[in-house]
Amino acid sequence: MIKKNILRSPLLWFYIIMLVGIFLLPLFSYKDYSIIKNTTSQLGAQNTPNAWVMNLPFIGLGLSVIYQGINKLKRYYFQQFIILIFGISFILTGIYRHAPIDSSLSYNGYHDMLHSFFATSTGFAFTLFAFSLSFIQKIKRQRVLSILIAIVATILSILMFYLPQLAGIWQRGIFILSFAWFLYIFEQKYN
Repeated sequence: MIKKNILRSPLLWFYIIMLVGIFLLPLFSYKDYSIIKNTTSQLGAQNTPNAWVMNLPFIGLGLSVIYQGINKLKRYYFQQFIILIFGISFILTGIYRHAPIDSSLSYNGYHDMLHSFFATSTGFAFTLFAFSLSFIQKIKRQRVLSILIAIVATILSILMFYLPQLAGIWQRGIFILSFAWFLYIFEQKYN
Protein backbone atom coordinates (compact mmCIF):
# COMPACT_ATOMS: atom_id res chain seq x y z
CA MET A 1 0.00 0.00 0.00
CA ILE A 2 1.31 3.46 -0.90
CA LYS A 3 1.35 5.96 1.92
CA LYS A 4 -0.02 9.38 1.01
CA ASN A 5 3.16 11.09 2.28
CA ILE A 6 5.27 9.33 -0.32
CA LEU A 7 3.32 11.03 -3.10
CA ARG A 8 4.70 14.35 -1.86
CA SER A 9 8.25 13.02 -1.91
CA PRO A 10 10.54 14.72 -4.46
CA LEU A 11 12.54 11.49 -4.41
CA LEU A 12 9.55 9.59 -5.81
CA TRP A 13 9.04 12.07 -8.66
CA PHE A 14 12.73 12.16 -9.61
CA TYR A 15 12.74 8.35 -9.43
CA ILE A 16 9.84 8.22 -11.91
CA ILE A 17 11.59 10.74 -14.19
CA MET A 18 14.76 8.64 -14.00
CA LEU A 19 12.85 5.46 -14.89
CA VAL A 20 11.27 7.13 -17.90
CA GLY A 21 14.66 8.55 -18.89
CA ILE A 22 16.65 5.32 -18.66
CA PHE A 23 14.16 3.45 -20.83
CA LEU A 24 12.80 6.07 -23.25
CA LEU A 25 15.68 8.52 -23.69
CA PRO A 26 17.70 5.98 -25.72
CA LEU A 27 15.12 6.47 -28.49
CA PHE A 28 16.07 10.17 -28.66
CA SER A 29 19.76 9.92 -27.89
CA TYR A 30 22.86 8.87 -29.78
CA LYS A 31 21.88 6.61 -32.70
CA ASP A 32 24.15 3.71 -31.65
CA TYR A 33 23.13 3.77 -27.98
CA SER A 34 22.13 0.35 -26.60
CA ILE A 35 20.10 -0.12 -23.40
CA ILE A 36 21.84 -3.46 -22.95
CA LYS A 37 25.44 -2.34 -23.46
CA ASN A 38 25.55 1.37 -22.59
CA THR A 39 25.20 2.93 -19.16
CA THR A 40 22.90 5.72 -18.04
CA SER A 41 25.97 7.94 -17.71
CA GLN A 42 26.45 7.55 -21.44
CA LEU A 43 22.90 8.88 -21.94
CA GLY A 44 24.03 12.03 -20.14
CA ALA A 45 27.45 12.10 -21.80
CA GLN A 46 29.21 15.03 -23.39
CA ASN A 47 28.09 15.80 -26.97
CA THR A 48 25.11 13.42 -26.63
CA PRO A 49 21.67 14.58 -27.84
CA ASN A 50 19.25 15.40 -25.01
CA ALA A 51 21.86 14.56 -22.33
CA TRP A 52 20.26 17.03 -19.91
CA VAL A 53 17.23 14.71 -19.67
CA MET A 54 19.42 12.14 -17.89
CA ASN A 55 21.57 14.56 -15.92
CA LEU A 56 18.61 16.40 -14.40
CA PRO A 57 17.34 13.28 -12.55
CA PHE A 58 20.90 12.55 -11.33
CA ILE A 59 21.01 15.99 -9.72
CA GLY A 60 17.40 15.83 -8.46
CA LEU A 61 17.83 12.36 -6.98
CA GLY A 62 21.06 13.40 -5.25
CA LEU A 63 19.43 16.47 -3.71
CA SER A 64 16.32 14.51 -2.70
CA VAL A 65 18.30 11.73 -1.02
CA ILE A 66 20.35 14.27 0.92
CA TYR A 67 17.25 16.19 2.03
CA GLN A 68 15.23 13.15 3.05
CA GLY A 69 18.18 11.27 4.53
CA ILE A 70 19.34 14.09 6.76
CA ASN A 71 15.80 14.86 7.91
CA LYS A 72 14.96 11.22 8.55
CA LEU A 73 18.19 10.21 10.29
CA LYS A 74 18.40 13.11 12.74
CA ARG A 75 20.36 11.38 15.52
CA TYR A 76 22.47 9.16 13.30
CA TYR A 77 25.38 11.36 12.29
CA PHE A 78 27.48 8.68 10.62
CA GLN A 79 24.59 7.69 8.33
CA GLN A 80 23.87 11.37 7.64
CA PHE A 81 27.49 11.92 6.66
CA ILE A 82 27.50 8.91 4.31
CA ILE A 83 24.20 9.94 2.72
CA LEU A 84 25.66 13.41 2.20
CA ILE A 85 28.69 11.90 0.42
CA PHE A 86 26.38 9.72 -1.67
CA GLY A 87 24.12 12.60 -2.66
CA ILE A 88 26.92 15.05 -3.47
CA SER A 89 28.74 12.42 -5.53
CA PHE A 90 25.55 11.57 -7.42
CA ILE A 91 24.87 15.25 -8.12
CA LEU A 92 28.42 15.66 -9.42
CA THR A 93 27.98 12.71 -11.81
CA GLY A 94 25.26 14.80 -13.44
CA ILE A 95 27.42 17.92 -13.57
CA TYR A 96 30.67 16.31 -14.73
CA ARG A 97 29.70 14.27 -17.74
CA HIS A 98 30.95 11.00 -19.18
CA ALA A 99 32.94 10.91 -22.43
CA PRO A 100 30.69 10.50 -25.49
CA ILE A 101 29.98 7.05 -26.90
CA ASP A 102 31.40 8.19 -30.24
CA SER A 103 35.12 8.40 -29.52
CA SER A 104 35.66 10.55 -32.63
CA LEU A 105 33.88 13.47 -30.94
CA SER A 106 35.91 15.92 -28.92
CA TYR A 107 35.27 16.01 -25.20
CA ASN A 108 36.65 17.27 -21.93
CA GLY A 109 38.79 14.47 -20.49
CA TYR A 110 38.96 16.16 -17.09
CA HIS A 111 35.15 16.11 -16.83
CA ASP A 112 35.10 12.44 -17.86
CA MET A 113 37.71 11.61 -15.20
CA LEU A 114 35.73 13.49 -12.52
CA HIS A 115 32.52 11.78 -13.63
CA SER A 116 34.18 8.37 -13.16
CA PHE A 117 35.55 9.35 -9.76
CA PHE A 118 32.16 10.57 -8.52
CA ALA A 119 30.33 7.56 -9.98
CA THR A 120 32.71 5.27 -8.09
CA SER A 121 32.39 7.23 -4.85
CA THR A 122 28.58 7.12 -5.24
CA GLY A 123 28.74 3.32 -5.38
CA PHE A 124 31.04 3.01 -2.37
CA ALA A 125 28.95 5.47 -0.36
CA PHE A 126 25.73 3.64 -1.22
CA THR A 127 27.12 0.29 -0.12
CA LEU A 128 28.55 1.72 3.10
CA PHE A 129 25.27 3.51 3.82
CA ALA A 130 23.17 0.38 3.29
CA PHE A 131 25.41 -1.72 5.55
CA SER A 132 25.58 0.99 8.22
CA LEU A 133 21.82 1.47 8.17
CA SER A 134 21.37 -2.17 9.13
CA PHE A 135 22.96 -1.35 12.51
CA ILE A 136 20.31 1.21 13.42
CA GLN A 137 17.21 -0.50 12.07
CA LYS A 138 15.01 -2.06 14.73
CA ILE A 139 13.11 -4.59 12.59
CA LYS A 140 15.02 -7.67 11.46
CA ARG A 141 13.37 -7.66 8.00
CA GLN A 142 14.63 -4.11 7.40
CA ARG A 143 18.17 -5.00 8.55
CA VAL A 144 18.27 -8.01 6.25
CA LEU A 145 16.95 -5.94 3.33
CA SER A 146 19.63 -3.28 3.88
CA ILE A 147 22.41 -5.86 3.87
CA LEU A 148 20.89 -7.62 0.87
CA ILE A 149 20.60 -4.40 -1.17
CA ALA A 150 24.26 -3.60 -0.42
CA ILE A 151 25.32 -7.08 -1.56
CA VAL A 152 23.18 -7.00 -4.72
CA ALA A 153 24.43 -3.50 -5.67
CA THR A 154 28.02 -4.70 -5.18
CA ILE A 155 27.48 -7.83 -7.29
CA LEU A 156 25.81 -5.83 -10.08
CA SER A 157 28.69 -3.32 -10.01
CA ILE A 158 31.21 -6.13 -10.32
CA LEU A 159 29.22 -7.62 -13.20
CA MET A 160 29.52 -4.28 -15.03
CA PHE A 161 33.29 -4.88 -15.18
CA TYR A 162 33.27 -8.63 -15.83
CA LEU A 163 30.42 -8.57 -18.38
CA PRO A 164 30.67 -5.06 -19.86
CA GLN A 165 28.60 -6.05 -22.88
CA LEU A 166 25.65 -6.05 -20.43
CA ALA A 167 26.67 -2.96 -18.43
CA GLY A 168 23.46 -1.12 -19.29
CA ILE A 169 21.34 -3.90 -17.82
CA TRP A 170 23.44 -4.21 -14.66
CA GLN A 171 23.46 -0.46 -14.01
CA ARG A 172 19.74 -0.08 -14.61
CA GLY A 173 19.22 -2.87 -12.08
CA ILE A 174 21.34 -1.00 -9.56
CA PHE A 175 19.42 2.25 -10.07
CA ILE A 176 15.96 0.68 -9.99
CA LEU A 177 16.65 -1.34 -6.84
CA SER A 178 18.68 1.31 -5.00
CA PHE A 179 16.27 4.20 -5.37
CA ALA A 180 13.23 1.99 -4.70
CA TRP A 181 15.02 0.95 -1.50
CA PHE A 182 15.66 4.62 -0.61
CA LEU A 183 11.93 5.30 -1.02
CA TYR A 184 11.18 2.38 1.29
CA ILE A 185 13.70 3.23 4.02
CA PHE A 186 12.77 6.90 4.13
CA GLU A 187 9.23 5.85 5.04
CA GLN A 188 10.52 4.04 8.17
CA LYS A 189 10.94 5.50 11.66
CA TYR A 190 14.47 5.93 13.06
CA ASN A 191 13.99 8.17 16.11
